[in-house]
Amino acid sequence: MKYSRILLKLSGEALMGEGSFGISPEMITHVACEIKTVHERKVQIALVIGAGNIFRGVAGAARGMDRSTADNMGMLATVINSLAVQDGLEQEGIPTRVMSAITMRSVSEPYIRRRAVRHLEKNRAVIFAAGTGNPYFTTDTAAVLRALEIEADVIMKATRVDGVYDKDPEKYPDAVRYEELTYSEVLQKELRVMDASAISLAREEKLPVLVFNMTNPGNIVKAAVGDNIGTLIVS
Repeated sequence: MKYSRILLKLSGEALMGEGSFGISPEMITHVACEIKTVHERKVQIALVIGAGNIFRGVAGAARGMDRSTADNMGMLATVINSLAVQDGLEQEGIPTRVMSAITMRSVSEPYIRRRAVRHLEKNRAVIFAAGTGNPYFTTDTAAVLRALEIEADVIMKATRVDGVYDKDPEKYPDAVRYEELTYSEVLQKELRVMDASAISLAREEKLPVLVFNMTNPGNIVKAAVGDNIGTLIVS
């Protein structure tokens, strides 16, 4: 395996499956089975999950809500997704811990970096919920922050498209996929991979980011092995 410890960033929209809202049990099962294959190869796996399938703070703020309130609602929505993914993983026999940046002792552990690393060393999957615990920071930024804290080898951003394109491939058939990019190119070209603060933090610490399609069976395993799939963002 190319990587021994990975942080998998899942978008909330990916959990919708074919639906337009909420959580698809079939997609949860798909994700859990993919992760199980990687877990069986002794790769340590942490996850950060977005909440676009339930509530997005930025969208709420755009409709006139207080931004801090909207972001707090979004962070709580990530906990719902995290519990759903935890259930899917444990049904596949993977011991899993949810660690929340917002204290919710009845459903999750509080986030403590050393405890998270210890869980990973014991071959437990760890899901980091509630973003950074602060408004104005996206789950992309939370993913980079947690990946750095646990010293992950790479961030794998699982999406519904097979990498980063020069324009939206779902709208433009002539869109061109990049096989490799630098952090600076992502910022200069304003490519919608992650928000600018997340990419800037990854660039500062030289943390690789791999963007790939999670809906294709076997892709998470291929990414962990180091196969040439998706788009790799490096220094």
